[in-house]
Amino acid sequence: MIALTRAVPSSICGCELTHLARESIDHSLAVEQHGRYESALRELGLTVTRVPALDKLPDCVFVEDTALVFDEIAVMTRPGALSRREEVATVRAVVEAHRPIATIDEPATLDGGDVLVLEKDVYVGLTPRSSLSGLQQLRAILAPLGYTVHGVPVRGCLHLKSAVTRAGTRLLVANPLWVDPGLFTGWDVLPVDSREPHAGNVLWLGNAAIVAESFARTNAALARTTDCRLVPVPASELAKAEGGVTCCSLILNN
Repeated sequence: MIALTRAVPSSICGCELTHLARESIDHSLAVEQHGRYESALRELGLTVTRVPALDKLPDCVFVEDTALVFDEIAVMTRPGALSRREEVATVRAVVEAHRPIATIDEPATLDGGDVLVLEKDVYVGLTPRSSLSGLQQLRAILAPLGYTVHGVPVRGCLHLKSAVTRAGTRLLVANPLWVDPGLFTGWDVLPVDSREPHAGNVLWLGNAAIVAESFARTNAALARTTDCRLVPVPASELAKAEGGVTCCSLILNN
């Protein structure tokens, strides 16, 4: 597998915020933590490729939001935040070497963080960042490839994958206050510890999953439940920018 990442910009303190109060972000610590995240990816056998840096764009480290990569195709998104749309072109220049390209076109919006792929079912969070027309365009792109696209109501958090992600072969981890676990038919769902509302964001990589180390209670429960190895990483600084462990990479099956 290939993991596409992007450097933490010096402008990160100017990031978009929706549900969190603005806090000071230690750029040097964010860079260090992001480096440990990339090291974890390499240690798990992925090839880490950095797409070109965009230091003037505060949210560009969250590369997941710019594209959806399937085995058959890559879909370039149209981020819901106007300030983020310039991020897409440089990611496209890298991804198009690996996949045919489709696009989400204006006026629709779609953030990659709102899209959870579970085998051939694709769940799209309907949030301020991702519109119904974005979902409909994605459905039109993916239906001929055998995927079924579902809309999911999300409340209280930025993206669908802030609330729920895959954490095992048939396991999800979710915050039931932010998304209804009953919408994911056929999947077991582990609820996050109520004291760790953001712990539902896990980067599942098959035989291992990267988790934010600060969510000790949820991670302990997950370790008892999942069939994969958990790899904790520090993620406190980018969490202040509403980022999680899925946000900082795009994973391609090579």
